[in-house]
Amino acid sequence: MPTLRQLTANLSTALQAIYEAPEAEAMAAQTLEHLLDLTPLQRRSRADEPLGDDDRLAPLPALQARLLTHEPLQYVLGTAHFAGLELEVTPATLIPRPETEELVALIAREQQGRPNLRVLDVGTGSGCIPLALAQRLPGAHFTAVDVSGEALAVARRNAARCGVAVDFQQVDILQGVPQLAAPLDVLVSNPPYVLEAERALMRPNVLQFEPATALFVPDHDPLLFYRRIAELGCQLLAAGGGLYFEINEQYASETEELLRGLGYAAVASHADIFDRPRMVRATWEGIRQ
Repeated sequence: MPTLRQLTANLSTALQAIYEAPEAEAMAAQTLEHLLDLTPLQRRSRADEPLGDDDRLAPLPALQARLLTHEPLQYVLGTAHFAGLELEVTPATLIPRPETEELVALIAREQQGRPNLRVLDVGTGSGCIPLALAQRLPGAHFTAVDVSGEALAVARRNAARCGVAVDFQQVDILQGVPQLAAPLDVLVSNPPYVLEAERALMRPNVLQFEPATALFVPDHDPLLFYRRIAELGCQLLAAGGGLYFEINEQYASETEELLRGLGYAAVASHADIFDRPRMVRATWEGIRQ
């Protein structure tokens, strides 16, 4: 009769066919925690208990088979952890990344204490940004748009589970404009920014499974979405409103230059925990250049 430790080790060993050992071990641990509804501490403390015929383990072989095709763990389990939240994710949505948590933290630091904030998230995907901000900016009003109706369906379910009211709208931001009741205080986006030329550098679990429309931009126009969203910000932001982007680190200075050219002030890049410029923020003062 196998123990939890043995099952975790067996899964880890199998996954090491395509993943490095530390990553395989972490994935195996998370898979067993998910199936048995355990915290990491509970998994460790009960590691040597015989599991018996636990029906909750029945999906394990199928999950292992999916993981061995490079399918991301978050899609296999159907959930991703982000800024203290457990969110549903599907192949219609990007898997939330730690850099985006850092973007949320930056916005929260700069905007906390301001009452009745109006926030727009462009390209919301799973809804991770407005849902995480709602925990940190009580009383804020959120609108979130995405081009994908399937992604918005996931985001709506996540908002319902988190008990957060968000006005979700299906909008192709390159063509349309979100419908807003009042000027914005915060405009935030983690838009597509991976160059088509970078496809060859990407891991199979990203390239083969995550939605391409949320990842890639043409090589000849890497700032396509930043330009459009920043131009909309000139119309939609109230004077003193903040614009926040997650960016491709290769284009930090170009993104800053774009924003200054449109009349934004206090333009600055911010580094992530690896000291790479991955965020840009700016203030709209209400004066077009």
